[in-house]
Formats: sequence, structure tokens, C-alpha cells
Amino acid sequence: MSELNVSIKRLDPTIELPSYAYEGDAGLDLRANETVDIAPYERVLISTGIAIALPDGYAGFVQPRSGMALKRGLSIANTPGLIDAHYRGELKVIAVNLDAHETIHIERGERIAQLVIQQVPIVHLIEVEELDETDRGTGGFGSSGSK
Repeated sequence: MSELNVSIKRLDPTIELPSYAYEGDAGLDLRANETVDIAPYERVLISTGIAIALPDGYAGFVQPRSGMALKRGLSIANTPGLIDAHYRGELKVIAVNLDAHETIHIERGERIAQLVIQQVPIVHLIEVEELDETDRGTGGFGSSGSK
């Protein structure tokens, strides 16, 4: 298993730092740094009270927590939220309540999302007249299940 050191700054000295729930987990749990109520189908920006410094060649992806999504309907409007390597501002979560009837109450300190940090290549686009042929070709949008 590879390891990566990432600098983190508490913008609120009382907030708990992100952590893995279990050894070997891919996502670090992010916690709310405020108490909020999210009405059905409402979107809110929730602060986490932390900032990170990802090294070049890495990006952070903020994703929903499966238990919160299933049990309470909490998701992320722009999932996955992207954190670029040079961003140094506060990490925030664009939370959305997908439950049609119940307001979601989030307590300060509650785990609301997970942060996955991955290595990403620098891509150089090369314009061509034709793309190579594949078995799939231009089939998409459910084409693999329509045969």
C-alpha cells in the first residue's frame, strides 16, 4: 500500500480532523463545521473547517457517504466534488437532500462526506482526424444492455 503525506490546516481549532473509519478505507470522513437543516430537495454549502495542500499530480474527490445517502437521502450536488492540487481554501460540501418529505438535520461534527485523494496524470490532448476502432465504437448511454 502506498502512502502520501498531505498538509492539513484547521481553520477552526476545535474541529476534528478527517480520518478513516477502518484500516484500508479509501475515503477520509469529512465533518460538518456547522449545524444545518436541509429541507427536501434543498442544496446547502456546508463548511468543514479545514484546508489541505495536495501535491502536484494529485486531486481530492469529495463523495457521499453511503450510509447517509441510504438512510437519510443526503448526497452531494456535484458528486464527486473536485479539489485541485493548488486549491488552498476551505473544503466545503455542496450537500443536497434527496428525500422528498423529511428535512435532514446535520449536527456540527457529524460525518457528512468522504474525501478520496488520488493520483491524476497531466493529460496532453492530441488532435487527430480519426480515432482508433474498438469493439464498442460509438455505443453509449445504455448500449451495452440493449442487445
